[in-house]
Amino acid sequence: MSELVIASSEADAKAADAVRQHHAELAGALSLRTEELVAAAARHDTPAAELARRDLVDWCDRELIPHARAEEQSMYPAAQGTVEGRLLVEAMLGEHEVIARLVRGVADAADLVRAAPSATALHTVFDSHLAKENDLVLPLLAATPGISVAELLGGLHELLGHAEHPAPDVGAGCSGHGCACGGADDQGYPELDARSIPHSIRHATIFGAMESVRPGGGLVLVAPHDPLPLLEQVSRRWPGAFTVQYLERGPETWRLSFLRNVDKGVVHDESGA
Repeated sequence: MSELVIASSEADAKAADAVRQHHAELAGALSLRTEELVAAAARHDTPAAELARRDLVDWCDRELIPHARAEEQSMYPAAQGTVEGRLLVEAMLGEHEVIARLVRGVADAADLVRAAPSATALHTVFDSHLAKENDLVLPLLAATPGISVAELLGGLHELLGHAEHPAPDVGAGCSGHGCACGGADDQGYPELDARSIPHSIRHATIFGAMESVRPGGGLVLVAPHDPLPLLEQVSRRWPGAFTVQYLERGPETWRLSFLRNVDKGVVHDESGA
């Protein structure tokens, strides 16, 4: 995924970057929900899997599908009006319909054996779709004279994300979760390997996953360095939400657990594993 968007104005460059960051948050949130469903189905935990399926579908209806429809009303018509973007946008519109069908496939599957593969396919298609939007559609819009990305996207929270980032709903869901990179530590938390995420969207992807962790749940972050700036951002973004513990301290890999608290402040535990 490219990290540079050449735009005709600073405002357009900032708007394009804001969309890319929101895309990363969406990808992180979808990854966690997908793996939660797949993991629960694999261990034959039907109640947890049904909760995960409902959570995934509800989130898609609330966040993912509105994001796609907002693109169809703003970004896509502008890109389709260019010679370079006409066929590309037609293909992207087709992918939106595939994504919508996969969401319905998860919702309507007769059993979890069928729901889990639909969720995995949804995650795969969505990741590929976002890569094309980030690497092809946004740069095309930003570099085309006469098109203002900032004006196209202004005021559309479905494309730019919410101005505020509330902590996960305390009253919803269950405590176990999965994430894009698979695996779980000894405490049963899913593991997110940040080393495989492009640097420009790494924090946004992590934030998207962390926003979906519910009270009592958690995740393990694998990082290529001590993520002190990330910890500071987490503390500011979700004051009182997570307990953090180092499980491994380099020299090449750092592993930290993030436990979602119910009523405690963020605790930075300096004790290693």
